[in-house]
Order: sequence, then C-alpha cells, then structure tokens
Amino acid sequence: MPTTTTPVAAAVSDARRLFDSGATRPLAARTARLKALHAMLTENETAIEAALWNDLHKSAGEARLTEIGVVLAEINHTLRHLRGWARPRRGPVPAALWPARARLLPEPLGVMLVIAPWNYPVQLLLDPLVGVLAAGNTAVLKPSEFAPATSALVARLVPRYFPDGAVHVVEGGVPETTELLAQRFDHIVFTGSGTVGRVVMRAAAEHLTPVTLELGGKSPVWFDDDARLHQAARRLAWAKFTNAGQTCVAPDYVMTTPDRVPALVDALRVAIADLWGSDPRAGRDYGRIVNERQFDRLVALLAGADVVIGGESDRADRYIAPTVVTVPTDHGRPAVGPDSAHPVLREEIFGPVLPIIAVTSAEQAVEVINGWDKPLALYVFTSSARTRRLFEQHTSSGAVVHDVGLIHAAATGLPFGGVGASGMGAYHGAYSWRAFSHLKPVLHKPLRPDTLRLAQPPFTGRGLRVVQRLMRRG
Repeated sequence: MPTTTTPVAAAVSDARRLFDSGATRPLAARTARLKALHAMLTENETAIEAALWNDLHKSAGEARLTEIGVVLAEINHTLRHLRGWARPRRGPVPAALWPARARLLPEPLGVMLVIAPWNYPVQLLLDPLVGVLAAGNTAVLKPSEFAPATSALVARLVPRYFPDGAVHVVEGGVPETTELLAQRFDHIVFTGSGTVGRVVMRAAAEHLTPVTLELGGKSPVWFDDDARLHQAARRLAWAKFTNAGQTCVAPDYVMTTPDRVPALVDALRVAIADLWGSDPRAGRDYGRIVNERQFDRLVALLAGADVVIGGESDRADRYIAPTVVTVPTDHGRPAVGPDSAHPVLREEIFGPVLPIIAVTSAEQAVEVINGWDKPLALYVFTSSARTRRLFEQHTSSGAVVHDVGLIHAAATGLPFGGVGASGMGAYHGAYSWRAFSHLKPVLHKPLRPDTLRLAQPPFTGRGLRVVQRLMRRG
C-alpha cells in the first residue's frame, strides 16, 4: 500500500537532501543566506511591524528595537566575524604523541529545528537561525500558532528568500509540533516553558539529538540604590513592562528592605507615567496580552493581591495596566516557588504584574533566590561593589546584570542561555556558531619515525619509562 509523505516529513526530507548535497557548506553560500535573511527583514519591515501589532499590539518602535533590530544586529555581527570563526585552527598534541600535528576542522551539524514562542515571534525564531545558517546547516522553523499573523507572514516570506529550501517553515499547533519532534534532527532549539521543554527533551532523546533550551523562570531583582532611585525605577519599569511584561528575562519580582518599599513604589509610579502616559491603554506604545487564556491567568493572580499601582484590566481589549503589588512575607521569611503562600510568587508571571517583597537584607535576598530554581537572569540595582559581588558569587543564574534589565539579551558578543531549570546551552554571536557546529579533530602522525613502537608490545622497561614520562608531562 503506497505511503503518503506529510508536509512536515517533506520539509525535513527536503532540508536533509539539500544539506547532504553539500550546497550549504561553502563560506560564500553561508554569507549569501545570511544576506538573504537580512534582506527579508529590511525589505518587509512594515509588514513585520503590522503582524506584530496584530498579534501583540506591539508598537512599530518596539518592534524595530526588540525584534527586527536584534536580529539585524546578530546578522551584521556574524557577517563581520564568520570567516575567522570558520577557519580551521591548530590543535594541541601532547608530547607523548610527537611527532604529530592536529587541527580542529569546523563542520555543520546538519538539519536544525527551531521552535519559537509567541512573545517575541520574530526575534526568537530568526535569531537562532542566524547561527544555524552561519554554521552551514539547513533549518526547519516552527513559529508559534499563538502569533498567527507573524507565523503566516514568515511562512510566506521564507520560500521567497530561500528558494533552494535551506529554510523551511512548518505552521500549526500541537499536532504539527508533535510530528516535527518525531523526526530526526541534528539539533533542536526551543524557547518556551519548562513544561514543554521537558516534552521537547524527551522527544530529542529518542534520536539522541542535542538541544538548546531557553526556559525562563522567575528572574529576581535586588534594589538598594537610594541615591539613584528614580533612574533605577525607570529602567526597572521599562524592563518589566516592555511587551506588557511578556518577556522571558523580564524582572519577575523585586526584593528590597521594608524602609525602601514606599519610595520605590512612588518612583515606579512616576516612571510608568513617564514611559507610557497616565493612561497606557490610550497610547500606541504599550502592548496587550497575547490571548484571553493568558489574560484570565494573569487577572487571577491579582485576586486578593495588595495592588499599589495599576490593576485595571479589560478582557475585550486584552489590556492589563502596568501593575505593582506588594507581598507580605510568610512568617517573616519570604519564599518563592510552588510552596509560596502568594500566587504571584509561585511561578513565572509572564505579564505586567510586578511584586515587591520586603526582605531584611541582601543576604536574605540571596537565600530567597537560592531557595528555588536557578533563574534566567538576575538584576542588581546597587551602588555597593560588595553587594554586587555578593550576588555574583553566591547565586547561580543565566546572567547577572547590574543597574539595568533586558539588554544582555541583545549583546551579540555574550552567550545567552539559562542554567538548571531556566535552560541549557547558549547562543548569540560566536556562541551560536559554536553551538550549531562540530569542531572535528583531525590528527596526523607520520609513519616515520615510528615512535609508537615504544608504546606497543613487546614492552621494554626503558620504552615504558620514556612513554610514561612524556604522558605525565601532558
């Protein structure tokens, strides 16, 4: 009985066929595809902005800065450095193996799967693709079904700019994603929740496929910078409420001492009004919640909370105002994670709700952070070098960022990734190229002089002593 090939299987098969042909390996081919991706973004900027507005009410300015601009910067950085990254490099050879020479030969892995979330549906789909193409691979992209306008636009544009099939797009929901995960890939990049991340990892294990997982979590903030209160509050409000708080590295909760809470609340109120106006809903720069399901989840978190800023919502418009809540401690010892008594502290908020928790000291804040999963980011607003060192040396997170939030995700020269429950692996810049390449050792030892005879039977005492001495030298 004849079998039919599904669109999903056909996309993977076509990508595999092109990779196996060797057409993606030459440096010139990699450069050409990166330039094609650059053209796709710049030539369709207005259409991309419109799609992001439809999906997330994302303003044109925010779309350019946080979506299109981030990917263009990644492309430009990669084009500047790709020749150096791809150059074979000399490898070390221990004295025990002399005479011999070795080199490390970079080679592409093969066919890559990129599964993107809905909150940054352009950046988090195409930013990993830059490294995938730079390394000489082919790709299958799975945009989020919860950003339908962006997904449809990418699906239309990709065949136009990659007519050879180096990049394929598979649209759809859970059935299509499930079928994709049943295919054999050479690497999978997934950004999303830990729950789905575990599904991806289980599926990848069936083919022993390596994965890069960006999973988020509750990214904490420490604040004690009284001298620069208003500047810190403005940066904190911007980092939290950009994209209506739907950012994997958004500040999730703030810890400070009890005496600082009133002043910080007042400063945040001023900052929010300065950034988005007295009525953020009336402006074009403040986003919306992606769908009613997420809206209902966020509104439920506010039930019974002590709202000190914002709190207004409109389900028909999927609008939740920039909101700040204060959270009392549990018997004097605050807790974050599933055992917390307060819903806003149990899991990642992923929306425009910012809890402030009063703690006795920076040391207690460290205890709170270390009491649950390692976060994707940790933000520290302090003028004390000692306090900065405290958080750097006594906590573990994907990144530590001082006096600002979010911007490390756009630093092309730094690895972006989580640790523990917040993810595994990293990408951006050279780290993308390295993650999606294999450094293949190539070693050559000439047949003459045949020094290996010293390490081969029949063994002699003198020969063994010489080899052992050389091996110990490393």
